[in-house]
Amino acid sequence: MHALVIDDSRAMRRIIGDMMRQLGFEVTEAVHGKAGYEQLLGGLMPNVVLVDWNMPEMNGLEFVQAVRANDCFANLPLVMVTTETEMEKVAAALEDGANEYVMKPCSREILADKLQLLGVKAETTLV
Repeated sequence: MHALVIDDSRAMRRIIGDMMRQLGFEVTEAVHGKAGYEQLLGGLMPNVVLVDWNMPEMNGLEFVQAVRANDCFANLPLVMVTTETEMEKVAAALEDGANEYVMKPCSREILADKLQLLGVKAETTLV
């Protein structure tokens, strides 16, 4: 199983990436939505994308909109992992195609629960 982690913070990419690796995923990282979208267009086919909201170049909501506008990625699970807690923003992300929404900071268990809801599970889960 493979996860794409998109966040402009190197520290957050490392933290979320480490949690995903502990859950049994291979991880690819991107520094903003545009870089992540270009990786998808280049042939990367992750089983799930975890994307931050506030980033330069292309923010998380713009990334979600771009992915959902491309039929090739219609079934790609998208999880917003962000500090944005306003209900209007949560609703906008979900309406525009995010499958789940996780507030930072989050734990490995919270990520595992969200992935389970999406039916995305690594073959081996490390504890």
